[in-house]
Amino acid sequence: MEDRYTVECCDDTCPHQDILSRVQRAIPDEDTLYDLTELFRIFGDSTRVRILYVLFESEMCVCDIAELLGMTQSAISHQLRALKNARLVKARREGKTVFYALADDHVKTIIDQGLEHVLE
Repeated sequence: MEDRYTVECCDDTCPHQDILSRVQRAIPDEDTLYDLTELFRIFGDSTRVRILYVLFESEMCVCDIAELLGMTQSAISHQLRALKNARLVKARREGKTVFYALADDHVKTIIDQGLEHVLE
């Protein structure tokens, strides 16, 4: 009976140094990977993703987002703070009202690519 933890290797001498060198050069540094991990963590909350979808359609204030999503203004503000800290949304003040919008087109692209992958 074969051990299910057996590691198979090529007939050639392992490792393949040319492949290892090329891949090693392509891997971002630890700080960059940490930042990428934090970005994806932000997308790991369905409320934040819902807020981003709302902002695809229109710039909105906290009270309108809260009404649309059936949540409290406090809960929306908390999530917007996280999205703003991650540079996914931006804020614009008009008098006493703060309006939120997507920070740039990259945000929509990230969501669109994720949705396309999920729907395949």
